[in-house]
Amino acid sequence: MRKVRNFLRFAAVSLTGLCMASCSSVYLPNVPATPMFSNAGEGYLGAHVNVKGNLSGTAGIAFTDNLAIIANGSYINSKTDNQDFKQQLVEGGLGYYTVMGAQKRSVLEFYAGYGIGSTLDIDKRASTTGSDPVETRDLDFNKIFVQANFSSTRKNKLRLFGKQRTLNYGTAIRLSRIKMDRFDLNHAPAALEENLFIEPVFFTRMELNKGLQLQYTNGWNIGLMSNDYLKAGNAVFTLGIIYNFGKKK
Repeated sequence: MRKVRNFLRFAAVSLTGLCMASCSSVYLPNVPATPMFSNAGEGYLGAHVNVKGNLSGTAGIAFTDNLAIIANGSYINSKTDNQDFKQQLVEGGLGYYTVMGAQKRSVLEFYAGYGIGSTLDIDKRASTTGSDPVETRDLDFNKIFVQANFSSTRKNKLRLFGKQRTLNYGTAIRLSRIKMDRFDLNHAPAALEENLFIEPVFFTRMELNKGLQLQYTNGWNIGLMSNDYLKAGNAVFTLGIIYNFGKKK
């Protein structure tokens, strides 16, 4: 039960951090694919959601004992009294993976890939007729990323709901170059921006059934360039379901 309390406490702190995070950036990071492959023919599917309604899907397949492909997609259409935010993003990548350790409990992966996306971000203010737009930001962008994943399976398991359940802990660190292809500010062309983001993500997985896991993901992004719109300011906090199949014993 102590492990459960620590897990829930960590999730609560992360949720608080998310709520405090600035939402001024026109770029919202997606959940990276972290398949943690161990053999050829293994597949990976994931679905994630956060409190803002950001939906992410991830997938991958290992086509040799060391090479794999991944694909990600995310979508959000959030409307509040102060802001409307809509973003779509798809990406894919190719990478290398290897199993490590004497007991083969750790996995290391490297991926590189490309993606495209679009954002519509509208700031609003209250008026006698409801909410009126104050500033509208409409853009298309492309993305190049490199990513390193590492995870380890605990030897000790957590007993929950009458069953011993395996816990996996992992980290994904991404370096993403985001560049605007088109940017309209208040419906008029504006100067294009580019940024380089460091995106560390931490995840915990708990086994639900064979191949099926519950995943909690927490992370943030750091912008290395000074911009007015394409900058850091959105965190990652999601709960999701992961399914791995084709794993050899």
